[in-house]
Amino acid sequence: MPRFRLMLSVKWTGLLVLLLLPFFGHAQVVGGERTMEFLRLPNAPHISALGGINVANPEQDIAFAGQNPALMRPGLHNQLSLNYNGYYSGISIANLMYGYHVEKIKTSFALGVQYINYGSFVQTDYIGNELGSFRANEYAITLAASRQYKEHWRYGANIKYAYSGLYDKYASALLTDIGISYYDTGSLWNFGAVAKNIGFTLKKYNPSNSAEPLPFDLQIGVSKRFKHLPLRLMVTAHHLYQWDVRYDNPADAENNSLIGSDTSKKSKSYFGDKLFRHLIFGAEVSLGKRILISVAYNHLHRGELVIKDKTGMAGFSFGAGINLNKFQVHYARTYYHIAGAYNEFGLTMSLNKLFGIGKTGEKIHWNASYPDWQ
Repeated sequence: MPRFRLMLSVKWTGLLVLLLLPFFGHAQVVGGERTMEFLRLPNAPHISALGGINVANPEQDIAFAGQNPALMRPGLHNQLSLNYNGYYSGISIANLMYGYHVEKIKTSFALGVQYINYGSFVQTDYIGNELGSFRANEYAITLAASRQYKEHWRYGANIKYAYSGLYDKYASALLTDIGISYYDTGSLWNFGAVAKNIGFTLKKYNPSNSAEPLPFDLQIGVSKRFKHLPLRLMVTAHHLYQWDVRYDNPADAENNSLIGSDTSKKSKSYFGDKLFRHLIFGAEVSLGKRILISVAYNHLHRGELVIKDKTGMAGFSFGAGINLNKFQVHYARTYYHIAGAYNEFGLTMSLNKLFGIGKTGEKIHWNASYPDWQ
């Protein structure tokens, strides 16, 4: 019966989304239109390996609580996730996520920090004379909480402060993510939904201008693990508040008049391309109890960054994880463009397994062990 209710919920949710999508938005570039766009970046290599977004993976990795606050739970008590990587063009990215469960109030908490350093830039005047240098960086601090609802459901929310400093301009915002998660340990189905980056600007880059929009997103995900096969399949839908996120490419225009004017190929609807740009497909294979292999395909990444003549592996991502009981080590390789892939490493630790803190630890249940899922 629980499995039937889940499938019915997913069915009607999917139908409602498909019915409503055509009424939202027009074709436009997804990135570069909003401030605090860095909040869209994956917060760990395990997430990158699964296409950059995943809101319905019940694996015991606290990084997923950064994707959906409802995935924070007692089983992630005292887990710490860290990763620091060199991104493209000398950009460095650091992420931290820490979880703690308070049994007295039946609530699980998570603290997250995301930091991006764009490095140093040469400052010049309008004719190229060097005037010095400046630095640019952005960061976000997140506090999340989640609770159990009945047998299979969890709900959660976070509040985050985001800051962006570019040259001598600064902006800040206060945002929240609100999510739900359904997990059935019997059927091994997981469903998640999140409304991300709902909030308002505290400080604008330019006080005389109107505030730039924030990177809101609506995401839904489903995953299924097979009982007699070490495989989990996942589908994540994103940008569900807007149907057409396809770039209106000038290359699609063709000359078909005697006077040489260009007209767009209005006859093409690109329905399939528009649909799949909302979807990320992922899979994970467990090799014994220690090794996890991940692979994913993100059609939006491929559609935005692929070159027609040389498509390469744009849109694909791969990863591996090793569980060493006290540690988890994760690696991801993401192909954004034919110019090169991005490699990412991360470390997840169970602090209560690494060291104790004496009598203080007993008082705050530092060494407590809780079931991962009910």
